[in-house]
Amino acid sequence: MEPIKPEFTAFLASQEPELANGLAEFMQSTTPAVGVRINPRKATGEQLGVLRGATPVAWCDHGFILPQRPDFTHDPALHQGLYYVQDPSSMITSSVVAHIVKLIEELRGEESASNRNAPLRFLDACAAPGGKTTAAIDALPDGSLVVANEYDFRRAEILKENLIKWGYPNVVVSRGDTSRFTKLNGWFDIIAADVPCSGEGMMRKDEGARSQWSEALVRECAQRQKEILSNLWAALAPGGWLIYSTCTFNRVENEEIVEWLCETFGAETIPVPVPADSGIVVRDNCMRFIPTRLQGEGLFMALLRKPRGEDCGQPLTSSAKNKQKTTRNKQRDKGETKASITAELRDSVAPGFDFITRGDSLYAFPAKLATELQQLESVLDVINRGIEAGYTKGRTIAPAHPLAMSTALQPQAFPAVEVDLATALSYLRREALGGFDAPRGHVMLTHNSIPLGFINHLGNRSNNLYPQPWRILK
Repeated sequence: MEPIKPEFTAFLASQEPELANGLAEFMQSTTPAVGVRINPRKATGEQLGVLRGATPVAWCDHGFILPQRPDFTHDPALHQGLYYVQDPSSMITSSVVAHIVKLIEELRGEESASNRNAPLRFLDACAAPGGKTTAAIDALPDGSLVVANEYDFRRAEILKENLIKWGYPNVVVSRGDTSRFTKLNGWFDIIAADVPCSGEGMMRKDEGARSQWSEALVRECAQRQKEILSNLWAALAPGGWLIYSTCTFNRVENEEIVEWLCETFGAETIPVPVPADSGIVVRDNCMRFIPTRLQGEGLFMALLRKPRGEDCGQPLTSSAKNKQKTTRNKQRDKGETKASITAELRDSVAPGFDFITRGDSLYAFPAKLATELQQLESVLDVINRGIEAGYTKGRTIAPAHPLAMSTALQPQAFPAVEVDLATALSYLRREALGGFDAPRGHVMLTHNSIPLGFINHLGNRSNNLYPQPWRILK
C-alpha cells in the first residue's frame, strides 16, 4: 500500500495538531481491528464460534473485537444474519440511537405515559452497506419504521442484501438523491447522515482513500455535505434528532459543518454519554474516534436537535399526491389479478401484515404502516419493502429467500431439514443438492437450528433456491 501523502499530514497538523500527532505513522504501521456485532433478534454470543477469544466493545452492548480475522465468507452464521462485520468505531450508532430513544421516552412520559416506547420513524440517508442501519434497528422501539437510502445503485443492492439478512421486517430500502426527501416535510423522528467525505479515517485499510486525498477534495466534500443536510433538514420533524457523522479527521467536514447547521438552521448540539476510559475524544458535544487512542478506525459523530415549533405537517406536493393515488390504484389492480397467490404464504408470516404485489414479487408489509408505505413509494425509488415473501414462477409461487431471513417467519411454516456445515456451504454456493428425508415441495434448510434458506425438494434431488447474486464464489 502506498504511503500516506505528506500534504495530508501537513494539512491535518494545521487543522488538528493534537489529534494529528503521530497519526499518519500509526496508520501505516498497524493492523485495523476486526469487529462484529451480534443480531440480538436472532442470536446470542454463546451460539457464535466466531466470538472465541473476543473482547467486548466498550460503547456497544452487542459489539465485539476479534483476536484475528476469521474466514467470514465460509461461516454460515454470517449469511444467516446472526452477526454483522463492522468496524468498532461505527458501532457507536447503536448507543447514540438508544440515547435518543431514552430522551424521547422521557419527553413523551411528561405528556402521556401511554406514548412511551411508541414506534418511531428513522431514516438512514446514506446507508450502504448497512452497518449503521442495522445498529440503529437494534436500538429502536419495536414496530419502528426504518427507511434506508443509498445514492449509488450498486451499493444500494448491497444495502438491500444486508438488511434482508438482518431480518427486521419494518424496513423500506430506497435509492437516489437525498433531494427526494424534501417532499416528506417533517416526516422523520430521527435521521442519520453518514455523509460522503474525504475518507481520512479509512486510510489505514483503504488505499483508495490515500491516493484520492487532496485539500480540494476536502472542500468539495464539505459543499456536498451541506447540500445533503439541507435536503434532509426539511424531512426532519420539529424537535427531531439528526445524527451527523463522517469517517474523516479534519475540522472542515466535521466541526465546521456542525457549526454551519447551528447557524443556518438553529440546530442544537446534544451531548451523548460515553463510557469512561473508552478512548473516545469528546469536545463541544462532538465525538471523535482516533485510531491512536482506541481499537477502531477514524470517525466523527455529533447529535443535533431541530428546534420545536416549526411547521410539522406531512404534506405531499400535488404531483406526489397524484402519484400516490395512481400507485394505490395500481396496487389494487394487481391485487385483484394476483389475490389467489397470497393464501399460500399468508400463514408463514406473523399476524399483522398485508400482502402486496410489485411485478412478480409478493411482499408482506406491516398493516399499521400501509399509509406510510404509500407516501414513501410516491416520492422515492423503493427497491425493497418489508419482506419479499414469494415470487411467481410460471403459474405457481415460490417462497422467496428474504422470508427465510425474516424474524416475522412463523415457526414450522415449512417442513425443515437440519444440515451440516458441508451441506450448508454447498447450499450457499448454490450447488446442486441431493435428496433429503422430507416431503416433496418447498422445504426450509436449517443450520444450527436457524433458517438457512429454501429448496424445492423433488425426491431424489432438490433445486437450490438460494439467490444467485448472493452465492459464495470462493
